[in-house]
Amino acid sequence: MNIKINNTSFGNITVDNKKYEHDIIIRLNGEIEKRKKKLSKEVYGTSHTISLAEAKYVYEKGTNLLIFGAGQYLTAKLSDEAVEFFKKQNCKVKVLSTKEAMEVWNKTEEKKKIGLFHITC
Repeated sequence: MNIKINNTSFGNITVDNKKYEHDIIIRLNGEIEKRKKKLSKEVYGTSHTISLAEAKYVYEKGTNLLIFGAGQYLTAKLSDEAVEFFKKQNCKVKVLSTKEAMEVWNKTEEKKKIGLFHITC
């Protein structure tokens, strides 16, 4: 997978020259899909805390690294249950501002990585 994140700013992210105006997940196979915020919103009343249900949805068997772009101002976070879930899967998690996460994504050579990118706050 050789996915390149070109740019991000408040409210959008550009991946392989295609602009998205919603949070995204980058899958192991390189597919990009819209984040299912409702999985966290149902539990916490906000999409700024990633629930266990959303963590399970985001994770793919065999993933070694999750790069989590936690918003332009680092507002989003993983719930304690989500942190524990990724630990049990032996999946390292890097939580960074979305801009920093973009840069780390582009530099990281880990082939079994996935991305979760929150594009606002």
